[in-house]
Amino acid sequence: MSNKKKQTRNKVFSEEEAPKMAMPGAPISNVMKDDFGLEIPYESVPLPSLGQVYPEDHPLHGQETVDIRPMTAREEDILTSRALIKKGTVITHLIESCLVDKNIRASDLISGDRNALMIALRVTGYGAEYKTEVTCPECTTSSKYEFDLAEMPINRLGAAPDDIGENLFTFELPYTKKKVKFRFLTGADEEEITRIDARRKKMGQISESNITQRLEHTLVEVAGVTDRSKINNFIRNMPARDSRALRKYMDDIEPGIDMTSWFECPACGEGSELGVPLGVNFFWPDTE
Repeated sequence: MSNKKKQTRNKVFSEEEAPKMAMPGAPISNVMKDDFGLEIPYESVPLPSLGQVYPEDHPLHGQETVDIRPMTAREEDILTSRALIKKGTVITHLIESCLVDKNIRASDLISGDRNALMIALRVTGYGAEYKTEVTCPECTTSSKYEFDLAEMPINRLGAAPDDIGENLFTFELPYTKKKVKFRFLTGADEEEITRIDARRKKMGQISESNITQRLEHTLVEVAGVTDRSKINNFIRNMPARDSRALRKYMDDIEPGIDMTSWFECPACGEGSELGVPLGVNFFWPDTE
């Protein structure tokens, strides 16, 4: 398979595909019923990973889509839970609450698939338009900008894993010529990184470079060596050209959602790419 990612527009993010409540007695596809017999529509969300990184006993093994239902008041409770916010597990609980298949653990999903589900939940819940305040990287002026979440393309998995059903990939470093094996971060990994950062901040410690910390969670083998302490030491001393080449390759093949948009500053007129800010307003849009 080519290392170049294939970008496709995810139609589930389009308002035209947003779920609509069924009229009583009217036939509709993709619906389930609640305790009162009310038909609840659900959507099939394309998985950027194509299900190729999940083991054979995983519900998403080889699956290219996953079904979700729209958010309800129950999910708004999750979004405002101080306990979940403090633990950094809000997104995991939100996704699990909306997944139709309750055998799927959101913390086991790789970050790219989780982002696809998060965008889909936002679109099916509140629409594709996301108005928020952004800061121009050129002149630092703040202004309102509207992101169209329906236009965020999918980056499909850009290379086959070492074995189908295994979140494991091999890359040869260009300078040291060592072969390394890496995996894509999961929701559990992201939550652990957040906890580590919070703990270090509370203790007054300077947090390690985000690059180093994420590589320590990503690399699982270096030249046949799997000892964690030796791998971490290698990462901290890896030549810059190897580190950059590895991170570029990982970025090139990693499945997910391209969460950037072209922005032209109304103040200075300069244009640049901006990442979608995933702050509190992402799931609490303006009601004006």
